[in-house]
Amino acid sequence: MAASLRCFLRSGKRAVLVAVRRGIHSSSPAAVQVTVRDALNQAMDEELERDERVFLLGEEVAQYDGAYKVSRGLWKKYGDKRIIDTPISEMGFTGIAVGAAMAGLRPICEFMTFNFSMQAIDQVINSAAKTYYMSAGLQAVPIVFRGPNGSSAGVAAQHSQCFAAWYAHCPGLKVVSPWNSEDARGLLKAAIRDDNPVVFLENELMYGVPFEVSDESLSKDFTIPIGKAKVERQGSHITLVSHSRFVGHCLDAAAVLAKEGVDCEVINLRTIRPLDVECIEGSVMKTNHLVTVEGGWPQFGVGAEICARIMEGPAFNFLDAPVTRVTGVDIPMPYAKILEENSIPQVKDIIFSVKKTLNV
Repeated sequence: MAASLRCFLRSGKRAVLVAVRRGIHSSSPAAVQVTVRDALNQAMDEELERDERVFLLGEEVAQYDGAYKVSRGLWKKYGDKRIIDTPISEMGFTGIAVGAAMAGLRPICEFMTFNFSMQAIDQVINSAAKTYYMSAGLQAVPIVFRGPNGSSAGVAAQHSQCFAAWYAHCPGLKVVSPWNSEDARGLLKAAIRDDNPVVFLENELMYGVPFEVSDESLSKDFTIPIGKAKVERQGSHITLVSHSRFVGHCLDAAAVLAKEGVDCEVINLRTIRPLDVECIEGSVMKTNHLVTVEGGWPQFGVGAEICARIMEGPAFNFLDAPVTRVTGVDIPMPYAKILEENSIPQVKDIIFSVKKTLNV
């Protein structure tokens, strides 16, 4: 009995610790917890039900419920015509999806990982992104390209790239990078309804993470505007700007720094293209310091673009120190765990860069 009591107490302590950690990443007001995976699943389910032109295709999305179970239950509900398993041929099924969009349907094209989207990058950029312009506005291409992006764990160089800067470089595409469950749900619904091609960059390590969501965000009519960032934490000393998984890292770093008297403002970009420069500028004009955080490589990255836009705009004269970038290391991702951990930004790297920028 004593052993059972000790086990119960240990379990209780673990549950409290998990709840505290998750609380750092919660939104308020809150009603229920939803994982990022379930938020994406709900968004697709509701849009498939709302519009018969919407369909999902990709590798293992139907009978297997998706490689990461994001499409769980959709094939049983909507059948073979709406949820379509494809061969392992990204160039082929992406071309089919783009053609379907041109014919009036609204496809969701899933890549098992965005690293495989390079097999179809001609279809994404030359066929999807440019057609609306080349047709003088006569031919829209309403399509969503979605799947996990960036580093995962233990999958080495060919499966660990962040494509945010790659696709955000191309006019004609909208590029979205959600962090939490509310982002995933609201932005995916907005992307499916958009008449432009949208690259929707998820993160594999975030799929199973639960976040508290508001009652409002659970509405079938809930969407988040593409192109608008969100201030996740108000602050006055320095601005941290990030997207996807590393928004959580920034919030963790801000919590640590708050105990040392440093008040960080944290901005969740949500959208990479179009970039919400006004939100960043407004924050920089208030805090006078800026650190960008991303998992991608430094050269020509998202942080580099933010640096350039701040330098060219009105916020430059408000800076009291140079902008600092925290990025992935400029090497192909190593396989060894300890090297992998040192190749992507950690909370300690953000804290170090903040203190360096503030000279404290």
